[in-house]
Amino acid sequence: MRVVNDDGEMLGVLDTAEAQRLAREQGLDLVEVNPKAFPPVCKIMDFGKFKYDEKKRQSEARKRQAQVELKEIKLRPKTDDHDLNFKLKHVLRFLEEGNKVKITCRFRGREITHPETAMRQLQFIVDNTQDVASVEVAPKMEGRTMTLILAPGIKGGKAAKPKMETPVIDEELKAPPQFRRR
Repeated sequence: MRVVNDDGEMLGVLDTAEAQRLAREQGLDLVEVNPKAFPPVCKIMDFGKFKYDEKKRQSEARKRQAQVELKEIKLRPKTDDHDLNFKLKHVLRFLEEGNKVKITCRFRGREITHPETAMRQLQFIVDNTQDVASVEVAPKMEGRTMTLILAPGIKGGKAAKPKMETPVIDEELKAPPQFRRR
């Protein structure tokens, strides 16, 4: 087997018993690094210290990892302007904290026949957050809710104005009420 010492210095191709003796003399362990190589590669090192350092590195990496949460703001098509401005402040605060924001507009009853009111509300929020956020998922209808996801930060230096088009509404919801399936 090919043996490397703790400093990365090559000791040569040695017999297994000889390599174990060298490791014991130094008070270290003989660790097989690459068993598939021919001849196999082993390293003389303090294995306990190696595992400790590896665990510490992983712990540090987890600490530095940013935790991004998805915060949700719920609206209704009848939400008043003052309430919308109040919710906009919450959206801006969440974005400044580095969290993504999901804005949900839920339709009840016959409100579903006017999705453009929800689109105006979502467009208002996008227009007022374009300097601090970018649209990650454009507004789309999912059943009786319209959702939009904003991500903090702006990609490419400038916020690209998203294409805000009227979402496609289920054909079943376009039909007059007496013909809808229940």
